[in-house]
Amino acid sequence: MSSELLVDVGDDSATAQLGQLKLTTIEDQQWPADESFLSKSDVSQQFDASSPHLPWDHPFYDIARHQIIEVAGDDNFGRKVIVFNACRMPPQHQLDHHKLLMYLKGTLDQYVESDYTLIYFHHGLTSENKPSLSWLRDAYREFDRKYKKNIKALYIVHPTMFIKTLLILFKPIISFKFGRKINYVSYLSELEDVVKCDQLVIPSRVREYDNKLRASLKPTTQPPMSPPHSPPLPSQVFETLFFLFHRLCASGLEIEGIFRRSANVTLVKEVQLRYNSGATVNFREMEDVHLAAVILKTFLRELPEPLLTYQLYNDIVNFASVSSESQVTVMKTLVESLPEENYASLRYLITFLAQVSANSEVNKMTNSNLAVVFGPNLLWGRDNAMSLSAIGPINNFTRTLLDQQHLVFA
Repeated sequence: MSSELLVDVGDDSATAQLGQLKLTTIEDQQWPADESFLSKSDVSQQFDASSPHLPWDHPFYDIARHQIIEVAGDDNFGRKVIVFNACRMPPQHQLDHHKLLMYLKGTLDQYVESDYTLIYFHHGLTSENKPSLSWLRDAYREFDRKYKKNIKALYIVHPTMFIKTLLILFKPIISFKFGRKINYVSYLSELEDVVKCDQLVIPSRVREYDNKLRASLKPTTQPPMSPPHSPPLPSQVFETLFFLFHRLCASGLEIEGIFRRSANVTLVKEVQLRYNSGATVNFREMEDVHLAAVILKTFLRELPEPLLTYQLYNDIVNFASVSSESQVTVMKTLVESLPEENYASLRYLITFLAQVSANSEVNKMTNSNLAVVFGPNLLWGRDNAMSLSAIGPINNFTRTLLDQQHLVFA
């Protein structure tokens, strides 16, 4: 831990008074307009001694006045919501980042004994106001298990490539359990199933940026009103994939054109009917290996939501714009953001397809050929339509995933 953060709480007068800090909820506060400037009289009136806000002579007044950190009531699951607004951070030389950290800890101290949610609005973080990497590293380490145990979700709204890459760089010090709590939220509409946006005092800059993002999309790709987390796959999905892979590995790896051949339509429907009705289906006893291959593709395609999830649709369709040097890092970030069941199933599938491709001299199924077959079965639009403009990028993403699977799932 950096020496700058090894302070004696008892000797720090500012920290000693932090326990007196009582943040009011959004409903109790009278906020000024977003980009307005307060006169001295306004400030003294808003933070007088009888006010729930901090008085001007409070040691944390210079932090609180920026409204960087807010308490926004409860989310839809009854958990307290803490909001961090990057766009309200002043330039680096105007902000005491150590004091900001102490202020954040003081805020969390009031709620960490119960489940809570943290929402981080990333838009507005620039080279002028962003803290140093060493400060971010030490800040993470400063928050011990008390703070991390009951945080149920961290939502990063409007993430950029910078923040995603930053989390990859910090991965060695971020615990796996905490990493699974991080969710990327591309649009404000995606927050609605987590918390009512009306109860959040979202900075006007953030709302305007969100509107620009939505307006830049084609009508068919407008972000839906959906939760940041995709529903997990049923446990039987993984079991089904396991048995199908086992059947294919037994005698399908050296079959030329495997996954490109059709199977008896009647048998396919019969297997589907038995499976959907809950009857036992013994995939190991299938005599026709192409039947198992077709069932696998059909099974993936008929999931209620694609394995790669609707949430990642835009990121994957736009993956071609990522530089070749960053593709593995970005791809790793994307797949690790999947629900745990989806991630496990995808990893199992891609590892299996890598075995198929390793025998491509015999079966003729290279990574490119496999991507053409499986790309449309791993991801599609919410309206189930697959435009020609999306097929290419999705297949390209799938091929790159197969090429780099040893690094992505390392």
